[in-house]
Amino acid sequence: MSQTFYPSTNTISRFTVFGSVFFLTFLAWIGGTLIYSDYSTSAHVTHEQPVQFSHEHHVGGLGIDCRYCHTSVEESSFAGIPPTQTCMNCHSQIWANSPYLEPVRKSWQTGKPIVWARVHNLQDFAYFNHSIHVNKGVGCVSCHGRVDQMPLLVQEHSLLMSWCLDCHRHPERVLRPREAVFSMDWQPPTDQLTLGRQLIKDYHIRSVEELTSCDTCHR
Repeated sequence: MSQTFYPSTNTISRFTVFGSVFFLTFLAWIGGTLIYSDYSTSAHVTHEQPVQFSHEHHVGGLGIDCRYCHTSVEESSFAGIPPTQTCMNCHSQIWANSPYLEPVRKSWQTGKPIVWARVHNLQDFAYFNHSIHVNKGVGCVSCHGRVDQMPLLVQEHSLLMSWCLDCHRHPERVLRPREAVFSMDWQPPTDQLTLGRQLIKDYHIRSVEELTSCDTCHR
């Protein structure tokens, strides 16, 4: 009987099998890279806003506390978007005729709120409560980055579930005294882990098992 397969078929078969493995591995690597990329997560992406508001100027330069604009951050799940009145408290006197502030003046005259482009936007299936994190000693910087150094506000971190879980598994790494929560330049001490473990007790923070339970964030 004549030979059905040539000896070279073995080589082709091996190349096909191993090539498929490498190709699938490469595709998985590409997929993982895209998922964690700024393109997918919108991290470090600037958004066009109706007013060129600079956190660097207002927070870093003028030293305005976060709570002056985000009034509900200590007692609500939502940090709050400042109403036009908050802007006009200063800008009815300062830079009152600046062309950059025309949308603010128009909003004040018409009573229509300014429509800001949301920068930090979690998926609807994820629940996040600002007040809980603030009152448990999680600083603004831990999630939002150094906003006092951002001329235009950007999302500093990926906000992916893996990023959240990393914090929930090791809260002692990021906890700080409540009085330092709104401090932009607070630096963790050399014994941060010791401080963090003590704050876990003092602030009655739940166990890691509870913090990483699905229904903690998905309700």
